[in-house]
Amino acid sequence: RILTTLGYDIDKPWHTLPKKTRDWILFTDDTPTVPVYPEYNIEQTRDAIKKDEKPNYMGTFTSAKNFILHSFATTQSPRTKKRVSQFMQISECPECHGKKLKKESLSVKFAGLDIGELSQLTLTEMAEKLEVTACTKVADNTPNREKAIVAQRIASDILSRVEALTRLGLGYLSLERTTPTLSPGELQRLRLATQIRSQLFGVVYVLDEPSAGLHPADTQALLGALDELIAAGNSVFVVEHDVSVIRHADWIVDVGPKAGTHGGEIIYSGPVDGLRKVTQSHTGQYLFANTTSNAKSKSSTRQPTEWLKLANIERNNITGLDVEFPLGVMTSVTGVSGSGKSSLVSQALVELISEALGQKTVTEAPVGEADLLEQELESVTSGEIVAGMEHVRRLININQKAIGRTPRSNLATYTGLFDDVRKIFAATKQAKSHGYDAGRFSFNTTKGRCPNCEGLGFVSVELLFLPSVYAPCQVCHGQRYDEDTLAITYRDKNIAEVLNLTVEKAHEFFVDEAPILRALEALLQVGLGYLRLGQPATELSGGEAQRIKLATELQRTQRGDTLYILDEPTTGLHPADVSML
Repeated sequence: RILTTLGYDIDKPWHTLPKKTRDWILFTDDTPTVPVYPEYNIEQTRDAIKKDEKPNYMGTFTSAKNFILHSFATTQSPRTKKRVSQFMQISECPECHGKKLKKESLSVKFAGLDIGELSQLTLTEMAEKLEVTACTKVADNTPNREKAIVAQRIASDILSRVEALTRLGLGYLSLERTTPTLSPGELQRLRLATQIRSQLFGVVYVLDEPSAGLHPADTQALLGALDELIAAGNSVFVVEHDVSVIRHADWIVDVGPKAGTHGGEIIYSGPVDGLRKVTQSHTGQYLFANTTSNAKSKSSTRQPTEWLKLANIERNNITGLDVEFPLGVMTSVTGVSGSGKSSLVSQALVELISEALGQKTVTEAPVGEADLLEQELESVTSGEIVAGMEHVRRLININQKAIGRTPRSNLATYTGLFDDVRKIFAATKQAKSHGYDAGRFSFNTTKGRCPNCEGLGFVSVELLFLPSVYAPCQVCHGQRYDEDTLAITYRDKNIAEVLNLTVEKAHEFFVDEAPILRALEALLQVGLGYLRLGQPATELSGGEAQRIKLATELQRTQRGDTLYILDEPTTGLHPADVSML
């Protein structure tokens, strides 16, 4: 309406407007205030202005750019932020070229580098620069001797901190690396290095799978660090699956015998060797397994049918790489932590193949500044697929991202088996006589869910300054449904009781239902028999989420020409689960 008053014909197609006009509408900083006549077209508006007719209101024009920047900066609504952030992108600051400091600060140099350039070095390179200053003896006749001594002390202090990190195999990180871009394994080792330097004693350290995502070479460095903590008079408790870490332990507590409902007992507690005698321990079988017996079980190696060739790949630390992947076989891409495996496979390969297949890689629109920054840190992939693309028709990327961020998403809803379960309940005589359809048995619609907790099964109590507390719903006692819906039973179980079954129990219960069995068998195959069907997605580990995705894929009718990409699928798995995988 304001543009009409300003003399622009808004009924003209945008691409027919001259560039100057389009740029003004999108980017101008002018904010003219003009009379607005909402009902009039451009001619009528001109006449009205000539006749000095009283307008509906005075309107101030804002360009698209300013509207977006203003909305992003001032809105409280995540939805608006998400909407406007689609039109923003982050680029390097032209003033400081990404060094974050003023010219004055950058004019100070050490070893010929300003602080920005120093932060861009890897820790290993940095140690080399510092070593010169740290190890040079300050002569008596040095000019500004006090300053030289101070520099030497600071340099040697930084050097000892850097050494703690390089010893843990983190020498390839640069000081300016932002924490969101670090892998969980790298973050954990960073925290560990801080602890080693703190020189505390009498502390109990609890580590959850510190070897996750580590290359065996890095695991050795990690064990060395843990030994140092123990030598300083501390205790270290480690939750671990990696056989080499278990062997290194002085004492083992083996929990089991199996997962979920079949677990929860201590099978053994004592020195490593004593585990040999415990027959029901899965861990023991792998710790003391005879290497020859393992070799026999390996099937003959498959031969590649075709090759997928990529050229000139550039992504993060990978530059100008040409690579060939065999098709029709299982390919393992390996290398020490931070060598660029994920950059090559999970990022570059996935993006290039998606592009070639015409699939859009869906990146979630960022919600806040932090998300926007994180998204931009992902560098752009360049490179091309040279050959072999005709043999790939589908790409399935099975990563460890959560299958849902809310308790409404669960195992049954994600794999799709819940749709079949609801149909079975709707087909019972009782349901038909009440006129209930499948929608009645969904806890996400108002028809059959408990009105008090709206189908969540629990109620959240907001506490000021503290995280919310969740309590089971007083009305349905965590069952999610209203009484009328719970009155409908199939083989003596109501819908809430079915959701409470483990995958194994459900497999016995739905023995005659082929579509449901197919989904349950896939879940059993990947070793998730211990999970409950209604287990909220928020309670699942990354490894479990990944195996649920794998099972969902396995239950589909299989077809060839599919490329599956798994990023560290054995993370968090016991050797017994790994063989199953």
